[in-house]
Amino acid sequence: MCTNLPALAEIGFQANRRLLHAQRLSHDPVNGAGTLASITSPVSTTAGTRVPGLRFGDLRAHALLAALCAFKLPPHGFANRDLRPLIAQFPGTTPEAITSGQMSYDLRRLRMHSLIQRIPHTHRYQVTSTGLTQAMFLTRLHDDLTRQAGIAA
Repeated sequence: MCTNLPALAEIGFQANRRLLHAQRLSHDPVNGAGTLASITSPVSTTAGTRVPGLRFGDLRAHALLAALCAFKLPPHGFANRDLRPLIAQFPGTTPEAITSGQMSYDLRRLRMHSLIQRIPHTHRYQVTSTGLTQAMFLTRLHDDLTRQAGIAA
């Protein structure tokens, strides 16, 4: 008799729930104009610091949004070092070419636009449900528009 079976069943159940939630989000209708405006518009912090938006059509912004779609399911979120290799694939550079400062800047923009949230007492982040919805929508929109226009993304 396996003593780990209940624990494995619970882990499998939680993973299945996260997967089903992600799939349901990708099929829900999204208010496209509002989503586009909320991501591309700058936001201000409570201290008055202006954080720029993610420009639609920018390769780096597209890479960030596409990478967010990959990080919804891991139960312990993701860290700066996990995101770097995925971002490097889009412009065709190496992960070492992207500095830690650039990644921190990108993580701050994602956090200030409520696409991700920091897991308390760690240096790890979790994709929010809103963040996943908006990232999926904008990634699909970008891919569809560039494919229709015949532009290599």
